[in-house]
Amino acid sequence: MRRLDLRQGWVATGGVLALALGLAAGGADDARGGERGKPHPQRARNVVLLVGDGLGIGARDAIRLATVGHDGTLAMDQLRYAGWTRTDSADPDEAVTDSAASATAFATGVRTYNGAVGVDADGRPVTSLLEHATALRRSTGLVTTAQVTDATPGAFGAHVADRADQSEIARQLVEESRPHVVLGGGEDWWYPEGDEGAYPDDPDDPRPEVSRSTLGNLVDLAVDNGYTYVSTPQELAATDAGRILGLFANEEMFEQAPEGQGDEYAPVVPLRTMTQKALDVLSADRDGFFLLVEEEGIDEMAHANNAGLAIRAGQAFDETVALVRDFAAQRRDTLVVVVGDHETGGLAVENLDPDDESGDGASTSPEVLQSGEDGPFDIAGSTLTFTVDWTTSGHTGGATPLTAQGPGAEELARTQHSTDVFATILAAMRHGRG
Repeated sequence: MRRLDLRQGWVATGGVLALALGLAAGGADDARGGERGKPHPQRARNVVLLVGDGLGIGARDAIRLATVGHDGTLAMDQLRYAGWTRTDSADPDEAVTDSAASATAFATGVRTYNGAVGVDADGRPVTSLLEHATALRRSTGLVTTAQVTDATPGAFGAHVADRADQSEIARQLVEESRPHVVLGGGEDWWYPEGDEGAYPDDPDDPRPEVSRSTLGNLVDLAVDNGYTYVSTPQELAATDAGRILGLFANEEMFEQAPEGQGDEYAPVVPLRTMTQKALDVLSADRDGFFLLVEEEGIDEMAHANNAGLAIRAGQAFDETVALVRDFAAQRRDTLVVVVGDHETGGLAVENLDPDDESGDGASTSPEVLQSGEDGPFDIAGSTLTFTVDWTTSGHTGGATPLTAQGPGAEELARTQHSTDVFATILAAMRHGRG
């Protein structure tokens, strides 16, 4: 069949039909919000969104220097397209986002107030990417080293006005949004007071680690709703269930604290292992899947100004990205997106300089004393070192780097708001042609 060339005004065999089909397709694209004549990419049958909580550019570079060095490349930096995201929330009182508002923007495409999970600024539920995937008859999953009911996974699978309402998030996960795979920590929000579950509470922990479900035994509720519950690495490895709830810590899957003050990053089940299980389960669906993977440790260790364990958590995150890249390399229909939801700590990589110690040594404020310099850390493959300088123990408003590959990924190679990331992923799931 020869092409229809409008500039020369001739029609070859089958050309009229080709033109008619092209106009029909263009009209359909316009109805979907596309541009007439602009081809859509191959549809993303599978989507894996990997969120490094607190992963700003400074943290990303510190992880790179400490793990692969000047001449190395992180797995997350080997994805084909790169851009960055602005993360401003729509909070009326605070200029910088929290994880709940940021996750809601990524999950639903709507800016909202800090603390909101899956609801807009008026408290109304907004449909998430996970719920869109379900409507497209795809399997879904949530994997995190935080509580599975924390702000980021919560925004994809629930709708509550206050992120603290984690038992209600748990209920909505197993009764309403029903992801096929839910893996992470936070069993305290699933068991009522007095029922410790598989991971005993620590009375010596300065944070209140106690079972606190306000809605009864939600693990039993999950089982009643068709979930297989697992709480150990062995049980996770052994199950071949198609719907799994796995809780592997009473709170987060690590201990966030300043260095030497009870800090630990040693998840019972590593993020990479949980993600592999999720891929094994979800990829059995011929219609495809949507999977959210979150590494919470970067953010929490940055809140504690603990650069060593922030880097360790970042390394675990990058190992997980490598796993997903390998999975996607065998499938042209898989969109992989790696992004930070916000920056934490005002982390800066600096040369070692004893005369450049920031902070006020005379201060009695724990935050001021904590927000100094951390290190030195070896740069892999060299004799050089670097330090990490912290400016705060909170979030900052810095944009976060994004890398991606797969169907629709080229649309993310720009500066954008996190709500635009939602729109691009949804378009790739819904409108692409493969």
